[in-house]
This record gives sequence, C-alpha cells and structure tokens, in this order.
Amino acid sequence: MPRVVRGAKHTRRRKILDRAEGYWGARHRCYQVAREAVRRAEEYMTRDRHDRKRDMRRLWITRVNAACRERGMTYSRFIAVVRKAGVELNRKILSELAIHDPAAFDELVRSASEAAAAGA
Repeated sequence: MPRVVRGAKHTRRRKILDRAEGYWGARHRCYQVAREAVRRAEEYMTRDRHDRKRDMRRLWITRVNAACRERGMTYSRFIAVVRKAGVELNRKILSELAIHDPAAFDELVRSASEAAAAGA
C-alpha cells in the first residue's frame, strides 16, 4: 500500500500561526485561539483602512480651516469661492500648501476673497 503524505493540514495551521506571531499568550501558540485572533485582526485592518481615509480628510479640513481663519476667512466660504473660481485642488493639497508654502496659500486666499467681493 502506498504511503499517504499528510501535509496540507500542517501547512494550513502553520500559516495561521505564522500570521499570529507576536500575539500575546495562547493567541500565538494554540491554533484555535490564533485562528480567531487572526480573523479578528484582519477585520480590524479592513475597517481601519477605511477609517484612516476619513481621519486624514478630517485633518486636512482642520488644517485648511485654521489657515483660512488666520487670514480672515472661514473654511466654508473659502471652499465655496475656490470651487467657483475653478481651482481644482483637493483638501490634501490645500493642506500641504497651507503648511509648506504659506505664500502660495496667501495668494490663493487673496484671490478667493477678491472673487468673493466681486461676486457679492
């Protein structure tokens, strides 16, 4: 009778335990506990990738709002006027401009306020 090689189960378990490396206690030692810990960790990773996008957008808006208020304009007014002027910069780029190139951001706010005054 030929010999049966039974490696699939061991390989599957080893893969889970390798992914649970660094977990505390039985979570990195015992297969059943590790399997549940890895499954939950993957769920949290997926959720948090989406949350990170939301958090970053909130941060950019806060930065642009602070920069606008320093220059005497509110965030909502600034965004409305910039949109109307046809400037196609997203909040991330506006935030980077406000931090790293204040002169360019000043110019943007100045042109936005002039456009607001001309439109009103």
